[in-house]
Amino acid sequence: MAHTCSVVCHHQRPLTVFASPGRYVQGPGATQELGRELKRLGLAGPVLFVAGGTARRDLEPIWREVLPPQGLEPQVVRFNGECTVAEINRLVALGRSSAACAVVGAGGGKASDTARAVADELGLPAILTPTLASTDAPCSALSVIYSAGGSVEGFRFYNRHPLLVLMDTAVVARGPKRQLVGGLGDALATWFEARTVRESCSHTVVGGLPSTTGTALARLCCEILLADGPAACAAVEAGATTPALERVVEANTLLSGLGFESGGLAVAHAVHNGITEIPASHACIHGEKVAFGLLTQLVLEGRPQGEIEEIYSFQRAVGLPVTLAAVGVDADNDAQLLTIAERSLIPGESSHNEPFEVSTDALISALKAADQLGRRWK
Repeated sequence: MAHTCSVVCHHQRPLTVFASPGRYVQGPGATQELGRELKRLGLAGPVLFVAGGTARRDLEPIWREVLPPQGLEPQVVRFNGECTVAEINRLVALGRSSAACAVVGAGGGKASDTARAVADELGLPAILTPTLASTDAPCSALSVIYSAGGSVEGFRFYNRHPLLVLMDTAVVARGPKRQLVGGLGDALATWFEARTVRESCSHTVVGGLPSTTGTALARLCCEILLADGPAACAAVEAGATTPALERVVEANTLLSGLGFESGGLAVAHAVHNGITEIPASHACIHGEKVAFGLLTQLVLEGRPQGEIEEIYSFQRAVGLPVTLAAVGVDADNDAQLLTIAERSLIPGESSHNEPFEVSTDALISALKAADQLGRRWK
């Protein structure tokens, strides 16, 4: 694959780019170390926390205990649940009056995206302490912006990555199993999209060719998920931290984050964005829609049946969607399929990173075929 890339792109003299957060800390009880970690980074004074409901309930008492001894003052504001322009602007206004030295995002992927946007607007470092391993958003330097209704509206890209990502796996273990499973769906696509970008010699979201490191981390991510995904789900069902859960949380968060940014995105995430145009899909979480996008991509690319069956089998085993109905789409509604395909193929979308031109008709056919395979698996 590397040889193909060098032949195709040599005349362009492009650069390979790898990017990552400054520091990643993970383990049960990691929240207890947040004060020391922030001080280690040279921060002092007020810290603005953009916090979801679980974070405020479970973590705010710990923040108020561990930050002041390190010369830090937590100022906690409520995240409204959706990463919209209006929500970002509301929190930026609060941040301007706080004299904060940093912005901490605590919650799910949308809380991370919102806090990153707020930090960028205020010119402050972003710190992320997710309560879920549901997406790879915490380790990236971009935010997905949604409409108030829940459709993907656009993206914001930043020049700086989070200064620190801190994952308390005891908190993740107490979270909903569905959120961990959604993280599996988001992270599972990482390798297959990175492989496609490597084959097509396309650019990644960090503005360069995929690095060998990013592609290798994407592959490692997939290997961990296939090996440990079911055991990690069982751990969350028991509310327990186990080695399998630790490996999967790292894969869902760190490896997938590094892999998608420095490895690249393709049809799987483009189809996710298309599915969000269907109102009934808004009851589904990000990784569930990406999971069906991955099945669509594998069918579209004509990958070997053994590989496709392995992914269907895994998704069924952990509870990820394998049909359009499971993500709120009517497979017999041609208007819905056309809407998904057209949104997936807008200029600049990651579907154009495939090594061949993707037509609307071809994508609709792949959606239908992936759905039919899923019905057989069910």
